Amino acid sequence: MDKLDKFLTRAEGLLARLENVLPSVQPLAPDWQSAAAFRWDHQQKTLQPVPNFQRIGLDDLIGIDDQKQRAQQNTLQFVRGNTANNVLLSGARGTGKSSLVKALLNEYAGQSLRVIQIDKQGLVDLAHIVGLVQGRQERFILYCDDLSFSADEPGYQALKAALDGDLVAFSDNLLIYATSNRRHLMPDYMQDNLATKYIGDEVHPAESVEEKISLSERFGLWISFYPFSQDEYLDVAAHWLAHHGWKQGITDEVRTAALHWSLMRGSRSGRVAGQFAKDWCGKIQ
Repeated sequence: MDKLDKFLTRAEGLLARLENVLPSVQPLAPDWQSAAAFRWDHQQKTLQPVPNFQRIGLDDLIGIDDQKQRAQQNTLQFVRGNTANNVLLSGARGTGKSSLVKALLNEYAGQSLRVIQIDKQGLVDLAHIVGLVQGRQERFILYCDDLSFSADEPGYQALKAALDGDLVAFSDNLLIYATSNRRHLMPDYMQDNLATKYIGDEVHPAESVEEKISLSERFGLWISFYPFSQDEYLDVAAHWLAHHGWKQGITDEVRTAALHWSLMRGSRSGRVAGQFAKDWCGKIQ
């Protein structure tokens, strides 16, 4: 067994040296006209088209007019070839962060906008993706949904480097749009605040707090989303009820049922309103 172990150790060392010498295999570029949305496969190092991307429009997003206007303006600048910012959409769950990115793609896909969805494990492959899109006429949004990190995750450092321009600066046709329930993309702990120093009237945040802020502040545009009021929730419910064919509007019966639904879910959001509309129309019609 000792001889076998030595042989395996030497073989592994030889393979490691060969990997450093041999050229790396570059991922194949997809057919960018086959779809408007793509998903990065971290294991295979390939882009997979998403032909049945959710067909949601900007007009379907109710109660987030300011957020919609700011994101749309930034995206319009980008597809026109003008300067634009990486975007962090953060805040309450179910209020339209992800839906807004999908709606922007549906709005501007005809103007050569493409979206590449990537999870946080795939962020270490950013250099590969930049290589695929560099020099293309299309405009690409790298879409990171429901993003959060701990500081020791490899994707965390890769994203920081990209936002600083170490990678993305080599391709001016690529932006990063990230959604997160956390403003700074990382969990907050009590010990972080306890380590804050107070010198006279000045507050000096702990290094761990500074580190968390340092990632989110690299996004040029912050767009915050908030829980819906009761009236906003009912407006969204009315929209989706009509979308699914309900023609009687928000009657007293519907209003009571919609509010009861939100209480059972513990949330008033666009997502919950849409789910209520599906349930109501499916049972009544």
